[in-house]
Amino acid sequence: MKKIREYLASVRAELRKAAWPWDPKERGVKKYKQLIDSSVVVLVAMTLLGAFVATIDFAMRNAISFITSGF
Repeated sequence: MKKIREYLASVRAELRKAAWPWDPKERGVKKYKQLIDSSVVVLVAMTLLGAFVATIDFAMRNAISFITSGF
């Protein structure tokens, strides 16, 4: 039990040192503006990367199919 308390105390101490992506003085949704903006950037990047990979996959699949079918 002592080790668990020491672990939780060290976790709490480290979390106090962390720089959180919001201003603690702000209230409501404004408090999380940077977090929301970063999340939107990540979602847009994931969507673009997924579309790129899907396009390349489609093109490569068709190219390999064309080559293996004997032109």
